[in-house]
Amino acid sequence: MNRWEITPALSRALLVSGLLVGGAVLLGQPALVVLAAPFVVLAAFALISRPTSAPVVRGVLDHVSLYEGQGTRSRLQVTEADGVEHVTRISAQAPYIALHPASGRVSGLLSAGVPALEVSPRRWGRRTLGEEKVALTSPWAGYRWGPVLEHGIEMTVLPASAPFDSAAEAPQPLGLVGSNRSRRVGDGTEFAGIRPFQSGDRLRRINWRVSLRTGDLHVVTSRGEEDSGVLLVVDALSDFGRSGGVGAGASSLDVTMRAASALAEHFTRNGDRVALRVIGGAWETVGYGAGQRHLRQILGRLAGVRPARLRDDATERLRFGATAGTVVIVLSPLLADAVVTAAASLHRRGLPLIAVDTLPDEAAALAPEDTDGQVADLAWRLRRTEREHLLTALARQGCPVVQWRGPGTLDDVLHRLARRAQLPQVRVR
Repeated sequence: MNRWEITPALSRALLVSGLLVGGAVLLGQPALVVLAAPFVVLAAFALISRPTSAPVVRGVLDHVSLYEGQGTRSRLQVTEADGVEHVTRISAQAPYIALHPASGRVSGLLSAGVPALEVSPRRWGRRTLGEEKVALTSPWAGYRWGPVLEHGIEMTVLPASAPFDSAAEAPQPLGLVGSNRSRRVGDGTEFAGIRPFQSGDRLRRINWRVSLRTGDLHVVTSRGEEDSGVLLVVDALSDFGRSGGVGAGASSLDVTMRAASALAEHFTRNGDRVALRVIGGAWETVGYGAGQRHLRQILGRLAGVRPARLRDDATERLRFGATAGTVVIVLSPLLADAVVTAAASLHRRGLPLIAVDTLPDEAAALAPEDTDGQVADLAWRLRRTEREHLLTALARQGCPVVQWRGPGTLDDVLHRLARRAQLPQVRVR
């Protein structure tokens, strides 16, 4: 209803006042006029305050990009509001969107400001607020505009970074600058050794104690500090378990996205170059880069991930083209043969690879409602058995598989990979 309509309150006031005044004239009872006076006054004020303009309403959000669990306000902009006194908003419930008040109903006088509705997304992804009905009322509740239907606003919900930190160094840093210890001697802060002075050495590197004892100039050498390339491979082929949003139960895809967000934030904070490859869906990709702007780009791509099956003609995309010096981290529930095969092929190429198991302990496949519970349980047990065979095959090839548990998840594996990278290797030419 996009025009002003008379309210039932004004209709009743006009009807009652007309009946009482008519009864007073016909029956000759002045007391009925006294009873009709309040209704006549209210109806007169309401008619005098009849709005003449057509209001325009538009919903806006204070923030259209949030991390899951954060909150913002949904506001309503009302223009051409001459003659509007009261505003009422009723918002429908949307999946993984918490409202305050929980009923989604707010109202108030326009003079005190259009009432705002507090919203909080509880799960990552592209979330759309529920449809909203808006009604405006004129002074003395004489006329009502609406209710009109306002479509929900879409917002981008970034995956919250799971608690994570690591003190391990990258196995094979090959970049120009960074915080990882290099195997090559260069300008750094970590002691490498002491050697005789050579042409071109800096004077501030001279070790005077050794030089005075030996009679020849000696300089202190240090290891260079380089950045490492980190490739995050995210498995979005399926989602196992039920998601209750942030602070509640997590599905396998929830664990995957939050782990990827935590790893991307950790490595970009350390100055490493991070790239993203998503298996399934739209095959979201982000090239190598560093810095906060690049991190926001990665999180934005993660927020747009949707689980989808791998097509038969898409196997060529599983060749990620990772180069030497790149640490590959595969985040997956490890239930898809294609993902395990891709991880094994990258490991055979000699790249330092870590497979992170993101399948929750309580996860189970979601079966259709008409499926027998015993049949669904048996099918899931068989699926878990196949998964154990895949993990065993990876272990035989020497590919490390770790369960995601937050801080310190990758420390032991990265330390072992770094020690392995420092061992002498035999190369066939």
